[in-house]
Amino acid sequence: MPLTGSLKSLLLRGLLAGLIAGLLAATVGLFVGEPHIDAAIAIEEAGSGGHSHGQEATGHSPGDEEEALVSRSGQKAGQFLALGLAGMAFGALFASALNVARRFTSLTGPQLSLAAAGFAWAAIVAVPFFKYPANPPAVGDPETINERTWLWLAVVVLGLLAVAAAIAAFRALAGQLATLRLIAGVAAFVLVVTVGYVLLPGVNEVSEDFPATLLWQFRVASLTETTTLWAALGLAFAALTEFGSRRSTAVAVGVTTAV
Repeated sequence: MPLTGSLKSLLLRGLLAGLIAGLLAATVGLFVGEPHIDAAIAIEEAGSGGHSHGQEATGHSPGDEEEALVSRSGQKAGQFLALGLAGMAFGALFASALNVARRFTSLTGPQLSLAAAGFAWAAIVAVPFFKYPANPPAVGDPETINERTWLWLAVVVLGLLAVAAAIAAFRALAGQLATLRLIAGVAAFVLVVTVGYVLLPGVNEVSEDFPATLLWQFRVASLTETTTLWAALGLAFAALTEFGSRRSTAVAVGVTTAV
């Protein structure tokens, strides 16, 4: 059954699915990501003479330095609120995108939800990760944060363009063998990403003395958390869509029987 419902119902569905996805991602982050962040902060503190994380390195004595505004325990708890709200925002955007996409496809509601979540993950998570992977707190020059932010936004745009190119190539070969259309879509995606990776500058601010194992573990944990967010969003939206369709069908059958 195609994706049905008004934009309002889709947005409500997206908000609920996004909240579920955000809380699940926060739970994964708490158990998978936070231990590596703590380890990175310990390295940062050791390198700065044992000052607590979040203090300003002003050259004053330790007693003059400012304490962190939010403790680590507060940060760990706060990520549930942050990711819950972020998940709801993504869910609303996700529902809006599906509201447009359903007019151009014959996929069922759950199929469209899962496909859209996969495309979003590829564009927003996978493409940026393999060009500019996440770094722990002890890595990175504060003076280049604006530049790195713009580069990350640029690579997200690259991911969206790559997905758009893949979909365009797939649709351009309508009527051809499904395998050929799939190959064309993948080739278009890879081509756009490759060109973008070559044109965008590289960023490597990891010091040689930073533990490679910890860096790798942190990046894998970061990828796991963001993947959980988009996988859960797609699955939750698909499940809510299927539940809504069955409920609508049951109501319709009941009304018909009563008549």
